[in-house]
Amino acid sequence: MTIPDFSDPAIWLSLLTLAFLEIVLGVDNIIFISIISDKLDPAQQKKARSIGLLLAMFLRIGLLMTITWIMQLKNPLFTIPYVQNEGQPIQISWKDLILMAGGLFLIIKSTLEIHHKLEKPATQDPKKKKIYASFSSVIVQIVLIDAVFSFDSILTAIGMVDEVFVMIIAVVISIAIMMAFAGPVSRFINKHPTLQMLALSFLIAIGIMLVAEGFHQKISKSYIYTTIAFSLLVELLNMRLRSANGANDHEGR
Repeated sequence: MTIPDFSDPAIWLSLLTLAFLEIVLGVDNIIFISIISDKLDPAQQKKARSIGLLLAMFLRIGLLMTITWIMQLKNPLFTIPYVQNEGQPIQISWKDLILMAGGLFLIIKSTLEIHHKLEKPATQDPKKKKIYASFSSVIVQIVLIDAVFSFDSILTAIGMVDEVFVMIIAVVISIAIMMAFAGPVSRFINKHPTLQMLALSFLIAIGIMLVAEGFHQKISKSYIYTTIAFSLLVELLNMRLRSANGANDHEGR
């Protein structure tokens, strides 16, 4: 691994572009960590988020140090003759299997979370003490999804930048920024049930996209991010409207 010439403006442009892209790609990771860490005792949630993002950083750096191995994961393992893409049978690689497994995990986990949140108001006894998830089980789930998101992120980085050192710096910068904002984002999402549902629906969409990508069916991420950004904007306007109506009702009394 060589250190690039940082006197070259192109290196800085590549670094900033890649760091920004890593942050954007890390949004779904932050959402998942925020929702899953909400199952913990409040005293442990910040620790879980920090450990989750640090693990994501080390996973990505470790993958970057094994680029040759990563590229080999794209070699075909077997062919599915009855499923075709552009007239050719689909060839499945380890990369495809990892994306499919990660996508299915996201779909199943997010669907169960939605079911749990919808059922909880009817079944929860207000006098009953809340039962928190174990710290180790939450960390295991974070590690599993970190591996999938890190793998997808590294493949994107490899396609954009040639210098591994620049990739590592971009990963460290993006994770540091995500750690700084993970707390406020988590509190904001977990405070508003409608935003939780929106976030879980977003994770299901990401899971479907990963499974489709595993079958070589390309779905542009820009469509998904644009849709979720529009939905978020509408929900924020609804929240502001409900707040304003609540304030007017209070003044009317």
